[in-house]
Amino acid sequence: MAVLVMLMAASASAADFQVIVNPANTVKTLSVEELAKIFMKKTVKWDDGVSIAPVDQVARSPVREAFTTLVHGKQVNAVVSYWQQQIFSGGQVPPPEKATDASVIAYVKANPGAIGYIAPGVAAEGVRVVPVR
Repeated sequence: MAVLVMLMAASASAADFQVIVNPANTVKTLSVEELAKIFMKKTVKWDDGVSIAPVDQVARSPVREAFTTLVHGKQVNAVVSYWQQQIFSGGQVPPPEKATDASVIAYVKANPGAIGYIAPGVAAEGVRVVPVR
């Protein structure tokens, strides 16, 4: 199983998704490690003190699969299980999920601290694409 996840991670790349932030956000680039901490709610504030508001795509989304494989090095169902355990134990709640790239863009556009990801090639109108290093 671990070998399968490593092979999946090797085949996924940042070219399989675009990371987007609200246009007011000043972040220039993000590393895979920084994204993992943001989406697991280990990092909760941007450098300017604004609260980070990550948004995921729904679990069945191919772009979520690509993002989760590269950023977390796990399958989507493993991350979903992690969040279920967090909720059950009174911990954090997962980022909200949106069903489409357009709804992720709308969420990020409407929330100053928001960060999300969309499919490659989707026009990121009203938000800013952040390169992943």
